[in-house]
Amino acid sequence: MNFRPRQRDEPEINLIPFIDVLLVILIFLMLTTTYSKFTELQLTLPVADAEQQRDHPKEVVVAVAADGRYVVNKAGIEGKSVDALATALRAAAQAGPGSVVIISADAMAPHQAVVSVMEAARRVGLTQITFATQSSARAGAGKS
Repeated sequence: MNFRPRQRDEPEINLIPFIDVLLVILIFLMLTTTYSKFTELQLTLPVADAEQQRDHPKEVVVAVAADGRYVVNKAGIEGKSVDALATALRAAAQAGPGSVVIISADAMAPHQAVVSVMEAARRVGLTQITFATQSSARAGAGKS
């Protein structure tokens, strides 16, 4: 009989395959993860410091009041329908489809009123639309 104390081999953990598997998982997760970031929208009304150009025959100025009324080239429109607005735009567009529609909307005007102007312009065939802004100096002067 062998009465010598038996030497026990210490268990050994081989870390190399473990690290290889973790690296493969890490690479897989990096390639398949979509990084989407949802943030709150911070909106600021437009302000521009550009020279204003007036009285061009290719311009059709549409003003939208805070209560949703429309004025096309300083002439009021009866009703708030898109059809009435399209008729007024067709009559005001002297240069035809090459006319530029300038939407000058009140800051408190409903969004739908501005979208209705864009829809009426599309129905008439006026594709060039721009928005009028006020200079930052005048915007600050009005808030007293």
